Amino acid sequence: MRSFILIKAFLLCSYRSESQTVQVQPGEEITPLCPNISTTPTQTDWLRLVNRTKSSCVSSLYESEGSPSFCHGFQNGKYEMSSNVSTVFLKIKHVDLSDSGLYFCGFYIKKHTVIAEVIELSIKTDCKAIISILDESDGRINLITVILGSLTVLLTIVIVGLAVKIRKLQTASHFLENKQNRGPDHLNYAALSFQAKPKRNRRPASERQLEPNVVYAATR
Repeated sequence: MRSFILIKAFLLCSYRSESQTVQVQPGEEITPLCPNISTTPTQTDWLRLVNRTKSSCVSSLYESEGSPSFCHGFQNGKYEMSSNVSTVFLKIKHVDLSDSGLYFCGFYIKKHTVIAEVIELSIKTDCKAIISILDESDGRINLITVILGSLTVLLTIVIVGLAVKIRKLQTASHFLENKQNRGPDHLNYAALSFQAKPKRNRRPASERQLEPNVVYAATR
């Protein structure tokens, strides 16, 4: 693709008063048309001039059956260039304010670029369009908020569940460790001691043996 260093001055000189103006709403799709003025296969370029100060190439195509080449800043799939025997097309999808400006269609003929069509693309910015854009933005923000909130709740539930499971595993591990340390034959015994109650001597007094060192007295 050729250099476009002097394109701004060239386009300003090529601008014609009979250029057509196209107005579209933001988000719509538009396809500017350019008549094919070349009788032989040649290179066709779409160029854009913004505020009559900033110029840039959009795309380039050699022959109608070739593949278009897009310039820097126009390679995001938003623009599509095609051609047939009589017309050159430039499709612009999801138009927004940044797409406004003058679009030039030029053909490289005999070492010169000949402008065949000039189209001024104007983007409407009425209240309804602005409100619609804001509503769409609010809807996206609300959807993102709901998704993030749901993910936060889900993540919290997962964390709590993992914490409980880890706690249970730690408790079971400590129990098994204590059981292994005590051994399988370890038993607790409760020792009980029983003392026999002393038996009383219930023999008759006559049969009891008298103590030798005791003085007994009989009374009536």
